Amino acid sequence: MNIRSDIEIARTAKKQPILNISKKLGIPENDIIPYGYDKAKISSNFIEKSKSNKRGKLILVTAINPTPAGEGKTTTTVGLGDGLNKIGHQTTVCIREASLGPCFGMKGGAAGGGYAQVIPMEDINLHFTGDFHAITSAHNLLSAMIDNHIYWGNNENIDPRRVTWRRVIDMNDRSLRNIVTSLGGISNGYPRESSFDIVAASEVMAILCLSKSFEDLKQRLGNIIIGYRYDKSPVFSKDINANEAMSVLLKEAILPNLVQTLENNPVFVHGGPFANIAHGCNSIYATMTALHNSDFVVTEAGFGADLGAEKFLNIKCRQANLKPDCIVIVATIRALKMNGGIKKENLSNENTAAVIDGCENIKRHIENIKSFGITPIVAINHFSGDSKQEISAIIDFVNILGTEAILCKHWANGSEGTKNLAHKVVEICNKSNKQFKFLYEDSDELIDKIKKITKNIYRADDILIDEKIINQLNQWQNSGFGKLPICMAKTQYSFSADPKLLGAPIGFKVPIKEVRLLSGAGFIVVVCGDIMTMPGLPRKPAAEDILVNNNGEIEGLF
Repeated sequence: MNIRSDIEIARTAKKQPILNISKKLGIPENDIIPYGYDKAKISSNFIEKSKSNKRGKLILVTAINPTPAGEGKTTTTVGLGDGLNKIGHQTTVCIREASLGPCFGMKGGAAGGGYAQVIPMEDINLHFTGDFHAITSAHNLLSAMIDNHIYWGNNENIDPRRVTWRRVIDMNDRSLRNIVTSLGGISNGYPRESSFDIVAASEVMAILCLSKSFEDLKQRLGNIIIGYRYDKSPVFSKDINANEAMSVLLKEAILPNLVQTLENNPVFVHGGPFANIAHGCNSIYATMTALHNSDFVVTEAGFGADLGAEKFLNIKCRQANLKPDCIVIVATIRALKMNGGIKKENLSNENTAAVIDGCENIKRHIENIKSFGITPIVAINHFSGDSKQEISAIIDFVNILGTEAILCKHWANGSEGTKNLAHKVVEICNKSNKQFKFLYEDSDELIDKIKKITKNIYRADDILIDEKIINQLNQWQNSGFGKLPICMAKTQYSFSADPKLLGAPIGFKVPIKEVRLLSGAGFIVVVCGDIMTMPGLPRKPAAEDILVNNNGEIEGLF
């Protein structure tokens, strides 16, 4: 059988004009800002007017811990959205934008796959509508203004040794993790150590994704702590008059991007924080716009449920006053085999025992989601090599846990492959669900919030933390930042901080290496283990196989 690549399928799609897609959401033509034929932004005027509309039902799609075998969380998100539309429910999908770093590195794109894709695939995975460029520019404008302020007299008495604001670039470049700026003489400023993060880890990215309006965006930008004075008091972005200029660069970027699935259903693709080093959710602005103009909204949270879903529930839901009506955990038999101890080269061999062993990973995620007061369902993302015995093993295992696993064939069959899942989701959403609760309270001590996540979600015995970091947390606690939620920066491959501990490890401790206060975004980042906020390229990056062919078409994107 000739299996077409994702990009080949996307190129042959019968796209509709973006104005046709906007009509499905009731958006007037004068509230659409077209970016060519097949993508657009939604005007703030329409978004504000629609806030009085009744909210639709919110469905969160998450997954088991990712493996090189693939889980298909975005593909399932898109497939479920198409499936809900197929059975007659006006549904909008909300996903994140792709980062260029992973596209040219190892992870690939972020537009789904097979016959459950979002198009235009090449645009979404590359420059799209320029949101990432705007965020990069706004972030680095602040960087430039900090050094410029110090150079021209330093009226705010900023201690150059205590500047905490980094620079960003949307590319995996390990050589930029630690740098020295302003070398070359007096005219270039005061030399100091600095560093780069990838744009997906930028506080400006988090702010854009958590802002509820343009005015909220400006206020959050002004509340960014850029460093500390010689007396150790914090200096904010607004203290050097940077936030207004930054907001100018983000004026269009804050508006949600509208595109379509292969089946011509509406999709908002907006914002792109990673879930391993940031909070991993698409923008509140896009999610709320979709909720006020759809019966159902299907969104995803990055990587496994221990990262993306935990942050969606504890950070995004807390800040936006949201609660999901249904949560779907995506799993594949191949990934479960890897979690059960099977090497990648042996995954094509039937091994029901390894699947059952790997199901311990699903079990822990199900238990974690239940701790928030919601019983999830499992979507089995089907691969052609999956055996009936292996599929039955997952279904039986999940049934014992008091929930349901449903086989989904959306990659090969589009919406036809998710109709059963869609019907089950509607059934769950129509039940009254008032049990949702956060893992921790705003009033909990910061150190206690960290411990609740590591013990209750990761199942760690304890944390390893230096006295210096404890003192920093206590200082923030006493300075009025104690109510902020926690954003754990941790490997996505394991419940632990060790990416090699697959399955459902126990008997480990989580090392806390660093904490960062993101006062504008409104959370505290806790860096665990060897996780880095500037990834590197693999030995053979995807970029080596990406090119423009003789027909002017891009090849190698996936």
